[in-house]
Amino acid sequence: MPDRPELTQLLPIVRRRPLGRTLTARAVLAACAVAVVSVLVTALIAVPIAVRAVERQARDSLEQQVQVAAKLLRPRLGSGRTGDEERLIRQLRTEEIDAYLIRAGEPDRPGLPPQVVARVAAGKNVNTVRPVGGRPSIVVGQALAQGNGIVLVSPRPTGLRRQVLGIVWLPLLAGLAAGLGAGVLIARRMVRPIRNAATAAARLRAGDRRVRVPVEPPQEAADLAYALNDLAAALATSEGRQREFLLSVSHELRTPLTAIRGYAEALADGVVAAEGAQRAGQTMLAEAEHLDRLVSDLLALARLEAADFPLAPVRIDLAALVRDAAEAWGGRCAAAGVVLRVDVPATGVSAFTDPGRIRQVVDGLLENALRVLPAGAPVVLAAWSAPAGAVLEVRDGGPGLSDDDLAVAFERGALRQRYEGVRKVGSGLGLALAAGLVRRLGGTIEAGHAPEGGARFTVTLPPYEPRTQA
Repeated sequence: MPDRPELTQLLPIVRRRPLGRTLTARAVLAACAVAVVSVLVTALIAVPIAVRAVERQARDSLEQQVQVAAKLLRPRLGSGRTGDEERLIRQLRTEEIDAYLIRAGEPDRPGLPPQVVARVAAGKNVNTVRPVGGRPSIVVGQALAQGNGIVLVSPRPTGLRRQVLGIVWLPLLAGLAAGLGAGVLIARRMVRPIRNAATAAARLRAGDRRVRVPVEPPQEAADLAYALNDLAAALATSEGRQREFLLSVSHELRTPLTAIRGYAEALADGVVAAEGAQRAGQTMLAEAEHLDRLVSDLLALARLEAADFPLAPVRIDLAALVRDAAEAWGGRCAAAGVVLRVDVPATGVSAFTDPGRIRQVVDGLLENALRVLPAGAPVVLAAWSAPAGAVLEVRDGGPGLSDDDLAVAFERGALRQRYEGVRKVGSGLGLALAAGLVRRLGGTIEAGHAPEGGARFTVTLPPYEPRTQA
């Protein structure tokens, strides 16, 4: 990338927009919504997991207790109820745990679900949640030998969701606040390059060509900044060229106007004698014609991009057009000592174009060539058919153009600015007008080096394609 000017400070956009319609507000709202949804999803997932964990812990604790009780009572279950059993049962009841002793498949008291009794009597352990006494309970049973066993029943914990929420609400609220804050900061940080770009575009629209946008990540924002900076540089370059062009055109206009005004004042003041009046009139006429050509070129350039620019393309013989142009320019070339040659096939060259406009291109290229050709130098008008279309070429043996000149040959006033004071130059509009006309005619124009030693201008026009009857 070329060196960029120092980044200028971007001013905030003065125009205010309704809240919620700016990208910043929408990004902040989206970030807040994401944070809220994240916290809600976390709560919906975490609370049931925590509740299940508490229940699992209660069941594991009850299972450990039933194992201890089974070890203590294993030797005594075969006999009648003993004092040890009574003490153990009372101790468990202080912990809100009911103990049921099963001897030979029969519980010591009613209340246990039959399925639990049958499973323990069959020698299988139990760890489940079942209603006992009309309330949900954790039921853990340890099977012993000969259909004996012990079953502990503990009320299932209730209100766990409220308890868990009471514990985790503060961390969830802190996470929500952190998420909202981070979302706001990230949203503003991501939108900042776009705000800077919008501010720069507004300043460009206001005419400030020195504005530059800071290049910041992400890559898309950096690409936008580079594009705006390049646009600002291109606008500055284009406007500089326009100013130079206007200066050169104003100078070109002032020259004939000065001559016309000088001779007109002399005639009005009676300074010019009768015998000099004819010469003064001829000079004024020549300068007026020069001025008319310049104004006509300016008007043509201004109208080239208009949708209503008149074009009347038809099938023409480009070779015949070249011969007619050579006949018309033969006298001027002979007067200047320039050798005019024509190189066209005898069979003709078919093209589909506007004959008046393409003749205007040929005349402009010939006039440019005659302006710089020394006496004895050749100028060649050529035409031929090619696969890409009909080709028209104007070559000369003049001083030619450098490679740098070829790159800007069709820019308005570019060559005039380079060679003013070095060799004879025109208004700087001829080549730009010729290029614009060729483009409007659907063709292409190229500048290059001629084998005769000077400049070569090659115009390629669309070929004639006859329409077939449907």
